[in-house]
Parts: sequence; C-alpha cells; structure tokens
Amino acid sequence: MSERAVILSDVFAVDADLDAEFEIRLRESSTLAFRVAYSVLRHREDAEDVAQDAFAKAYGNFRQLRDRDRFRAWLVRLTWRLALDRRRSDVRRIARELDGANAGMSAHAAGAQERSYSLWEAIDALPEKLRLVVVLSGIEGHNVTEIAQLLGVAVGTVKSRMNTARRRLREHLQCAKSNR
Repeated sequence: MSERAVILSDVFAVDADLDAEFEIRLRESSTLAFRVAYSVLRHREDAEDVAQDAFAKAYGNFRQLRDRDRFRAWLVRLTWRLALDRRRSDVRRIARELDGANAGMSAHAAGAQERSYSLWEAIDALPEKLRLVVVLSGIEGHNVTEIAQLLGVAVGTVKSRMNTARRRLREHLQCAKSNR
C-alpha cells in the first residue's frame, strides 16, 4: 500500500470515529436541543426546525470542538442562539404583518400580550449567560444542579446568575411600567 493510501485510510478511519462519536452524543442529547428551542419559540414546528439546524451546525463543527465532554453545553448554547435569531426575525415579520391589526383585540388580550412582550423583551435584554439560566430554570424547569451540569459551571455560579438575572428583570420591568 502506498503512503498516500495509508494516509487516506487513516483520514477515513478518523472521520468514521468522529461520526460514530457524534451519533452517540447526539442520541444522548436528542431532545435537549428541541426543548431549548421550544422554550424560546413556544411553537413546535419552529422548535423542530431550529433543533435540526442546531444538529446540522453541530455536525459541521464537531471536529473543531476541543472538549467533547462539554457537547451538551455547547449544543445548548448553539441551539439557544439559533432560536433567539429565529424568534427575533419572526417578531419583526409579525410586527410588520400585524401593524394596525391589533385594533380589534380585546383590552384584556391586549394587556396580556403586552405583559408577555414586556417580559420577553426584558429577558432578551439580559446578557446571554443570564438569559440562559432564566430559560433553563424558569421555562425548562431544570434545577440549579442540572443547569450547572449543562453549562459546565459551579452551582454557586448558577445561583449567582439567577439572582442577578431576577434583579435585572425586576428593574427592567419596573422601568418599563413607569414609562407607560
């Protein structure tokens, strides 16, 4: 066998090993990407699309991932960013489509929609590390220990981020309420 053939067979063996490792990690985390996307988008089909996009990006970049034991945390961050991008583009599109269409909405429904919008606006205003713990805790229902494991940080760090996020959310919402 020529030297080039040996090198090619080694490359294909490495690729096969990476593919097998990716499949194992993907199986372990298959519902995680969907749950993260759903917690941001709250729409099943959109969450499925974002999860698929996240899997495709993860596969394409898996070779560059240095610490493969942190795959779940990496997938969470990747999915989170993709879901936020999708939601932002959807919000802009819907705002354009519904401009002026809210006139017939009941006062109660309009108030509930406004409160929901204000809350998500406040969450979006948080830095990514704070937004992530808020969504994983408040929307996904993970406890502090699970969040620490997912993000690869200490439990104390998660608690600190939660307290900071709650304080900032409270300040943002109070400021928004006083500006009305």
